[in-house]
Amino acid sequence: MSNNFWELSDGNNAATTKTAEYEIAGGGNMEPIPDGSTVLAMIDEAKWAEKDGAQHISLRWTVIQPDAYKNRKVFQKLFVTDDDPGAKDADKAAKKRDKARRMLAAIDTNAGGKLTSKSGKPTDEDLTMHLTNKPMVIKCMVWEVDDRQTGEKIRGNWVAMVAPKSTPTSIAAEAPKKAAASRSFADTAASLDSDIPF
Repeated sequence: MSNNFWELSDGNNAATTKTAEYEIAGGGNMEPIPDGSTVLAMIDEAKWAEKDGAQHISLRWTVIQPDAYKNRKVFQKLFVTDDDPGAKDADKAAKKRDKARRMLAAIDTNAGGKLTSKSGKPTDEDLTMHLTNKPMVIKCMVWEVDDRQTGEKIRGNWVAMVAPKSTPTSIAAEAPKKAAASRSFADTAASLDSDIPF
């Protein structure tokens, strides 16, 4: 191995190429795992992080099965101590914190239950030691937001549920893309009236 940090495996030197542009091939947008799918996954990174001044636990899940989504990453933020900056008010923030603590306890139960046996706040080392590399089933839901730079919709997955690794997995059918309305208002109103049970 060379002592030159910038030396490439082909003998060239990355520092001398002097290019201002470089793109890694094979990247790009991937469609999220379909909304409502359950997959076998494990946490491969667990640590404390901060967002907008609020501390939270950051988890990175790696999908193990099915093969179609193998090695896909799903990220999860658990605001178990501080209020989630996205919460509308203090009451909603407290409820979100309770849900995050219940989720963390369920993850720990599926990982062996060692984290919840301690009463204090876990350290990064505790999170890594007790939560990583423990397969369990997660339910993936899809989030969608407008990209602040491009204005385009960006999508990804969030973890809505955890369950024991013995829980059956399933890939939900893709929801049809939202298309322009082709039915008239009268047709829509008539079909809604037929669904009302009174």
